[in-house]
Amino acid sequence: MSLGPVMVDIAHTSLSVAEIERLRHPLVGGVILFSRNYESPIQIEALVRDIHALREPRLLVAVDHEGGRVQRFREGFTPLPPAARLGAQYRENPRRAKRLAEACGWLMACELRAVDVDFSFAPVLDLDRGVSRVIGDRAFDSDPEKVADIAHAYMIGMSRAGMAATGKHFPGHGGVEADSHVAVPSDERPFEDIYAEDVLPFARMIHYGLAGIMPAHVIYPRVDMQPAGFSRFWLQEVLRRRLEFQGVIFSDDLSMEGAKVAGGVLERAHAALGAGCDMVLVCNDPEGADRVLDGLGAYDNPASHLRLVRMHGRHAYSRRELEKDERYRQALRMVHEIE
Repeated sequence: MSLGPVMVDIAHTSLSVAEIERLRHPLVGGVILFSRNYESPIQIEALVRDIHALREPRLLVAVDHEGGRVQRFREGFTPLPPAARLGAQYRENPRRAKRLAEACGWLMACELRAVDVDFSFAPVLDLDRGVSRVIGDRAFDSDPEKVADIAHAYMIGMSRAGMAATGKHFPGHGGVEADSHVAVPSDERPFEDIYAEDVLPFARMIHYGLAGIMPAHVIYPRVDMQPAGFSRFWLQEVLRRRLEFQGVIFSDDLSMEGAKVAGGVLERAHAALGAGCDMVLVCNDPEGADRVLDGLGAYDNPASHLRLVRMHGRHAYSRRELEKDERYRQALRMVHEIE
């Protein structure tokens, strides 16, 4: 059995009978975890183990664990600084900031790999233009070259810990005020400006070997009237052809308000996959997830299968091993020094 094109979530800290049945559906390929799924490192490790035991190849297990406002696992995990703190460090001392970014990426990834989570949807590659409520301090900086430089160091740290990186939110969410979780943002800038500025960090990171990308639920009406995650122009013409991206394209959550312009949840899934996404996320809507799984039919994309298996986490440290590792203690000291 190969990995399917749908990533779903679960309700609590352990799997229900209905969830086990859903996760065994051949069109499911992954699970995204949230704060509601977390109690302790021991509990989350057991939950991930149960998820991985259901299928072969094992389902991907992902989480949003950027740091700052967006860190799903708290007690028992190191509190990570928001990305903007690394940007502030970069303005003072770029070399030191990149060392700190690599330490943050490594620390984040090795703590997640210690409980066998495959990957975090990180880093954020959006630019902080001072207008986006949902991005804000999740962005490293407003300068695309600085964002790319810091993100590259962060990705190196993740890779050293055995985790693939996923950049978001292509081609850039930082130029709109509205939050795509609750609204349909529209960015009125011309393609040339977006491509020269917001796309630059993605282009740099693709060159460095970025494994995954998540497009934004943002409409760029001077380019395409579909949100980027449903746009063949953004995903096929720009991302695949111009930027030569060969990794995984994950949709953002299809339950978000910014996705609803594409119709019902099944229509959204068809539209995202048809535009070029390899995997679609359906969160906080188990009935909607079942409608997608029942309605997609005999969906099969061999290229997506090959891309998705590369997102599995590699070598993992046990938490006991980490505590004895001088590299871990040094990374903790470095992260605690970030102001």
